[in-house]
Amino acid sequence: FNPTTTIEFSIPYSSFVTVKIYDITGKEITTLLNDNLPVGYHSVTWDSNNSSGLYFIRMESGEFIQTRKVVLVK
Repeated sequence: FNPTTTIEFSIPYSSFVTVKIYDITGKEITTLLNDNLPVGYHSVTWDSNNSSGLYFIRMESGEFIQTRKVVLVK
């Protein structure tokens, strides 16, 4: 992506959701979402000022945890 990307997801029940971005070393770059959300589809946009490289998007909702890698190319 360059320089923004939209992260879309759905949750099957209302819960507290966090979406965070980490760099390749595991350092937290930013928190995109840290809120209680209702059931349904949601999206959050990451507008990056960071340098090109590999990043990880980590989503937590209840007991569900998922991490995806993304590549920022400028």
